[in-house]
Amino acid sequence: MGKRTVVPFGPQHPVLPEPIHLDLVLEDEKVIEAIPQIGYVHRGLEKLVDKKDFKQFTYVSERICGICSFMHGAGYCMSVESIMGIEVPERAVFLRTIWAELSRIHSHLLWLGLTADAFGFESLFMHTWRLREQVLDLFEQTTGGRLIFSVCDIGGVRKDITPEMLDKIVSVVTNMDKELRDVTSVFLNDSTVKHRTVGIGLLSKEKALELGAVGPMAKASGIRRDMRTQGYCAYKYLEFEPITAEEGDSYARMQVRIGEIFQAIDLIKQCIEKLPEGDIITKIKGNPKGEHFTRVEQPRGEALYYVKANGTKFLDRFRVRTPTFANVPALLEILKDCDLADVPILILTIDPCISCTER
Repeated sequence: MGKRTVVPFGPQHPVLPEPIHLDLVLEDEKVIEAIPQIGYVHRGLEKLVDKKDFKQFTYVSERICGICSFMHGAGYCMSVESIMGIEVPERAVFLRTIWAELSRIHSHLLWLGLTADAFGFESLFMHTWRLREQVLDLFEQTTGGRLIFSVCDIGGVRKDITPEMLDKIVSVVTNMDKELRDVTSVFLNDSTVKHRTVGIGLLSKEKALELGAVGPMAKASGIRRDMRTQGYCAYKYLEFEPITAEEGDSYARMQVRIGEIFQAIDLIKQCIEKLPEGDIITKIKGNPKGEHFTRVEQPRGEALYYVKANGTKFLDRFRVRTPTFANVPALLEILKDCDLADVPILILTIDPCISCTER
């Protein structure tokens, strides 16, 4: 056994989009073990149930994370709606799904850009984020916000989308589809990218199941688990199958996310084609009493929301289990025996959201 050293990685690092901190135990250039340090940006959002009533808490839940904000708000609203027995109008259900899939596109494009930057492909990074800007523009035109939308509410949504705007969304995502084929072909076919990802960070199907991996991390190891197949929001009316790969390496995780971008474009078109007329929100009366779990498929994977209410306007408990938190054990597994130079790319391949993890 060679001499072992412990090297701190993060919370500040040129490659990291968010402040994750790992202590890496090294033998020469090989990582023997990675020890996570969680809590650097803890904000105590769950404790705010003591100060914000259940209606105001919709805004707090959205701020768990900027990138995943819409589905954080929707997941919380769905839990409260289930407790109160609120029937959400069909049009609102479809609108939520449109915004959820636009969020998936923007999240995966953000990740692809950060990955390109980590490889040193600055122009590819710029092209990817240029396409992402088109999605953010759609958010701004339909909700008024670019990252935090505050459009989801208990009982439905606060804003409708006009027929003209729906046509524009279809036009934008259709044109984006063509450009994305060119941009993503670089990620999938470039020899430099393949050299850094193929066969690197292997996670077997058995290990992914054992460690509770979720989202593209699990799907890239052959696990067909996608919470959208449960049929929440408008997904029960849409035709789709989970995107999976079998190899379980960094390249496979990239393939899954790219596949989900094109799948999201198709789901948005299906939603707009089937969008019913009608109200967009149901008025609520009284306070919630009871408890409920809601599971949704965030871009990074399954997120779980638990709400416990006592019949007053203040909740007893709000708890979130986010995808990155679930994927940390799998990350530690793929870091074992890797080269030190591969650590930044391997951390990026789980698409870490530390704001979500630490709340």
